[in-house]
Amino acid sequence: MATSLQLPNEVEAMRAQEILRLCVDSFPKKLALACSFQKEESVLLEMLFELDPQARVFAIDTHYLFPETYELWREVERRYATTIEVFEGPPVEDKLWERKPDLYLSIAKVAPLNRALMELDCWITGVRRDQAPTRANAPKLGWDAAHELWKANPLADWSGDDCWAYIRQRGLPYNVLHDRGYESIGDTHSTIPGAGREGRWAGTDRTECGLHVEKP
Repeated sequence: MATSLQLPNEVEAMRAQEILRLCVDSFPKKLALACSFQKEESVLLEMLFELDPQARVFAIDTHYLFPETYELWREVERRYATTIEVFEGPPVEDKLWERKPDLYLSIAKVAPLNRALMELDCWITGVRRDQAPTRANAPKLGWDAAHELWKANPLADWSGDDCWAYIRQRGLPYNVLHDRGYESIGDTHSTIPGAGREGRWAGTDRTECGLHVEKP
């Protein structure tokens, strides 16, 4: 495990592409992008594959993603001539997400993520600080104590508008649900249109599903 990485003093001033370059150089074959097929990943996929055409990308398939998400998944694989690594949990009882949401998330998301990260030294995410109060202090690159590896958030200081400007400039594919008012996209049974992350787990006080947590 590459715990001894010495971060540059100016890491927080580095651009997204520079963060990714640092990660690609520091964690060869032990680095992967966690792709949830949001607009942030449209940006990161393009940046990462420009740096490393053989980059690793993984996705968590809950089996309840939107059809539009699966279509983008296929388009991404065609565009970058890649195969996204799939991590998934076992089938769950219908409506388990309503009766026991924590158990559902543990089975469908958290456990598969833990398996995905097991052999990595660093993972890349699309976390942005303005997405939610729980993400306000996300570093661009830092030690992820909860999962015991490095975590890169190259777009931490980007806005949603920054993402859209990059997507339009490059003509990148993106999840068409964004055009229908879904700013954050998850499972079909727990996602509605909404700004920020307010469309996720609507009607509850939940803001995170357990994938992006900070260890006390």
